[in-house]
Amino acid sequence: MKFAFLTDPLAQFKTYKDSTYAMMVEAVKRGHKIFAFGPADMALTAGVVSASVQEVQLTGDADQWYQLGELHECHLHEFDAVLQRKDPPFDMEYIYATYLLDIAERQGARVFNKPSAIRDHNEKLSIAQFPQFTTPTLVTRNEQKIRAFFDQHRDIILKPLDGMGGAGIFRVREDGMNLGSVIETLTDNQQRTIMVQKYIPEIVHGDKRILLIDGSVVPYALARIPQNGEVRGNLAAGGIGVAQKLTERDLEIAQTLAPILSERGLLLVGLDVIGNYLTEVNVTSPTCFQEIFQQTGVNVAAMFIDALEKRVLAK
Repeated sequence: MKFAFLTDPLAQFKTYKDSTYAMMVEAVKRGHKIFAFGPADMALTAGVVSASVQEVQLTGDADQWYQLGELHECHLHEFDAVLQRKDPPFDMEYIYATYLLDIAERQGARVFNKPSAIRDHNEKLSIAQFPQFTTPTLVTRNEQKIRAFFDQHRDIILKPLDGMGGAGIFRVREDGMNLGSVIETLTDNQQRTIMVQKYIPEIVHGDKRILLIDGSVVPYALARIPQNGEVRGNLAAGGIGVAQKLTERDLEIAQTLAPILSERGLLLVGLDVIGNYLTEVNVTSPTCFQEIFQQTGVNVAAMFIDALEKRVLAK
């Protein structure tokens, strides 16, 4: 099979922890050919979506890990699957890319995750579809509503709706110190909508990433545990990842969401769970494959390629 990866520049990959790299390795191990391109390489010409792609050869070297073939202009429907693995920010350029992928789908391309499903599932706001699993949450840009929420809960988390890796997350405690400044900064003086949540104390035990693959639940989560007084457990913010078996509550959340999200065209989803609460539904480029594999032996990349092959063969 031929798989095309829409992704960030390969030179930026940290192969010891990159999930897209793990997917590529597993695909090549099975004899599939892999190709790479970025959003800027796509074009709609004469009504057909194409991309300037290069075949990727894996070298096995930890540093110089790939070699690129010649640049070719290909219609996206020529590939057996197109894998959307571009990291946020989820800005208008990201959305434009999903529109092009929508058109490519109508021309026969198989895109995972489904581009319209990515657009429909803001990674923060999607939790509102499952209120039985969420901590008290407010979404607004109105300062008075945020202050009223703080007055009610007295210990809150504020975060942007379009960030990743823990960027822009603030905690305001009982004393309310800097609440006004945080509101001004995150909302850009009430011009930008944000999410505010009641603080979940169990964050000290980790922000758990639970992976769903085409309706199945990976049996281990990666608990990303905050370090050095941080409120954020994200690995990008210095958290330490510890693989853990799923709790009964984790399974309840994951098994409820897995078939729903799979049916919507989301082949791979990363749920974030703190304590007993669902905090995010990650659909753009979920990670943690390698950390789980390294600590438990569960080959998440193999599970993913199994599911991808099944989807492709079912067409």
